[in-house]
Order: sequence, then structure tokens, then C-alpha cells
Amino acid sequence: MNNIIEQMLESYEIKNTNDEINALKEIIQELILSGLSRGGFFDEAAFYGGTALRIFYKLDRFSEDLDFCLMIPNKDFDLSKYFSFIEKEVKSYGLNLEISTKKKSKESNITSAFLKGDTLEHILKFFPSKEEHKYDHLLKNLKIKFEIDINPPLGATYEMKYKLLPSPHQIRLYDKESLFAGKIHAIICRNWKSRVKGRDLYDYVFFLANNTKVNLELVRNKLIESNFIKSTDQFDIEVLKDILISKFKKIDYIEAKEDVIPFIKDVDSLNLWNTEFFINITDGLN
Repeated sequence: MNNIIEQMLESYEIKNTNDEINALKEIIQELILSGLSRGGFFDEAAFYGGTALRIFYKLDRFSEDLDFCLMIPNKDFDLSKYFSFIEKEVKSYGLNLEISTKKKSKESNITSAFLKGDTLEHILKFFPSKEEHKYDHLLKNLKIKFEIDINPPLGATYEMKYKLLPSPHQIRLYDKESLFAGKIHAIICRNWKSRVKGRDLYDYVFFLANNTKVNLELVRNKLIESNFIKSTDQFDIEVLKDILISKFKKIDYIEAKEDVIPFIKDVDSLNLWNTEFFINITDGLN
């Protein structure tokens, strides 16, 4: 196994197959970020979402996807021009992965791509001493999705962060207040018809526990873009609290817990999850 990969794996506590797959995915995510950085991607785009929160702000849960947005809207943005940098990066560490763009079924502001490969092949590269391990249904094809919003709402604020592994590089990302705004928008507007996203709720608790203020301008602009409110509607922190409380009264918290459990270590932290808990902690939103 590559020495850099070994070094990156040292930061993980691996106890079971699920831990192995989460570590595998996260290290590949970091290789993608490094490749994008080498290609100059972050000169025009920023990193946000749950994975950004985990990698740069120590969120204690794993996250599946990589989310980005342009700083200046560009309907003609071509994500594929960065594919060669990603492919070169992952291949330089001995990984056999293919990248492709997801075809849009309808017009949207989101451009998506996937990095795919054989999960077992890469598990055995990362954990060569585990060849006798009996893997189960978790071993579907490895797939890392990344998406970029090419026409994002205004109001985000950014910062530059640096990573030393797999090699020194810099990444532009939403600051904490803007990341919180994006998460609140997801709680309010995400389509939960098929599955409640407990991961959104987990991140919400994380932000409040860390006394993070919300970028109110960005939340407002995102809600307007989603047609949840109108530009003429009154909007302030108290209105936002009322919107969230209304949402929290409708959530199936059993489903929410089931969604997030595979991504966290401390399952007991979910014991308090119910309508009253989320309404109560929302009082601290500012």
C-alpha cells in the first residue's frame, strides 16, 4: 500500500467493515479535493456541505458526497475539464477508478459526476491484511458523487483552508456561518419523500453545540431560490425559527435516526431526538 495512504489511515479508528468502507471513501474524497486543487478548481468554486464540515471543522460523522458551488454563476461551466486532474491524482496512489458525468434528466443548476470503482479491490489495497474478511451487502460498487451548483444564490462568505495530505494543497470553502445556512436550507427544503435525512439534523445539532451563527442573508436567498418564500416576505431570525419549528413537528425521528446511524460512532447521542428536543435547542439559533 502507498505510504501516504497508510499515513492517512492512521487517523481512523477501524473496528468493523463499515469503518473500513467509510475510511476508504473519505480518503478518496480527499484525493479528489487534492486533484481539483491542483487543477485550479478552487479559483472559481467553493466546497460546502457535510463533507466540508467533517474534513475542515471536525464533524464527528462520515459524509458520502462532495458538494461545491461556483462563486460567480456560469451556466456554461464545464466540470469535465477537471476530470484529468482527478484521474491523475487517484492513479498516482494506485487506485483504479473511473469518472463520468451524470446525464441530466431535466434542466437544473446542479452538474453531477461520479468516481466509480470496485469496492472489494480497493478495500484489499487499503487493508491488505484483511483478505480473509467476510464482506457483506455493504460491498456494492464504490461510488463517490460530487455535485456543483453552477448558479448559486448570492450571500455566501468564504475562507481558504490548507491540507497537508495527500500532499499540500489549498481549498476554498464556505465559512462556518455559510455552511450552517446551507444545512438549515436543506432541513427546510430537501425532498424527504423517500427517506428522512437524519444527517441534516445531526449537523444542525453540531452547529448549535459549537455556537455557530447562521448566515441569514444566504438562508433567505436560498429559500427564495427554492420558492419557499418570496423576496417581499418578512424574514429575520425569529421567522426562520418559526419555519424550523414547523418542520420539526413533521419529522419522523425514528427514520431520521436510522438514516444517520451508519455514519456515526456515538449512537447514544440520538436518544434525545424528538420534536420537543429540536424545538427547544432552536431557541439558541442566532
